Amino acid sequence: MKILFKLTAVAALGLAFANAHAEPNKYPSRQVTIVVPFSPGGGTDTTTRLLAQKLSDLWGQSVVVENKSGAAGTIGAAQVARAKPDGYTLMMGNIGTQSINPSLYTLPYDPKTAFAPITQVVELPLILVVNSKSGIGSVKDLIDVAKKRPGELFFSSSGAGSSMQLAAEAFQQAADVKMTHVPFAGEGPAVTNLIGGQVNVTFGTVMGSGPFVKQGALKGLGVTSAKRYPTFADLPTISESGLEGYNSVSWVGLVAPAGTPKAIVDKVSQDVKAVLADTKFSEQLISQGGLPIGSSPEEFTKKINDDFLVYNKIIKANNIAIK
Repeated sequence: MKILFKLTAVAALGLAFANAHAEPNKYPSRQVTIVVPFSPGGGTDTTTRLLAQKLSDLWGQSVVVENKSGAAGTIGAAQVARAKPDGYTLMMGNIGTQSINPSLYTLPYDPKTAFAPITQVVELPLILVVNSKSGIGSVKDLIDVAKKRPGELFFSSSGAGSSMQLAAEAFQQAADVKMTHVPFAGEGPAVTNLIGGQVNVTFGTVMGSGPFVKQGALKGLGVTSAKRYPTFADLPTISESGLEGYNSVSWVGLVAPAGTPKAIVDKVSQDVKAVLADTKFSEQLISQGGLPIGSSPEEFTKKINDDFLVYNKIIKANNIAIK
């Protein structure tokens, strides 16, 4: 009896082990939830919903988007960090949740160990814009004015510690100028006040500020990415405009709870990359302000860590704090 029991126990363990390692090959076999740690309608949410539909078609399983906003993405991120690491709960994080928040908040999880990076989905360049009536026509013009009037130019952002503010801080550092920050509750009012003349400069998203550039209400001076953006190909990069090497972009990417099997992480990464390779879909993302990337888990991990080091230094140097 003891021998039979031992053989049965060993067989059961072997079956469990086999099932655990076979599961990634069957993934997904049921509904997948992607948590967006922000309110509906923003850039992260829009990208997630477009991608979720494509993944649902590819997998033949429902991919549900769940918005869990609050505390600059921290509430939703904490929920995902606690989720079962089986690949059925993922999160669409961004540069804020993964690389900036650790320097601004005391988080209820360790950001370096709580997640398994899957893939950077898109890069989100910003556009350096001024009021079209300002008389400032280039990055050089802006730098010249800022040098003559240190601290007198006001730049708006979507909030303290936002990628909009950090892009401006990086610009000031590179150009050796000083402007005054005016934070708002979102990009909408930050841009509205620029159009109204209450502030002088902002670093806006392609989706939020781009339409006003096309309409003529705002003057685009340059894009913050290393390369020109397809829908604004006439705008030079800031690096091209005299600040060589300047590159400050936002991004959106998928992560899973730490401990998610590598085979599942790799599969999701490869499947997202396949989706992004579709020309019509990539053009749709570009029209929404996102440049498709589709990096490997290892590349995305490096991106998160590299950006943390860059922005941690900027945050400390400028004493940026959430009040």
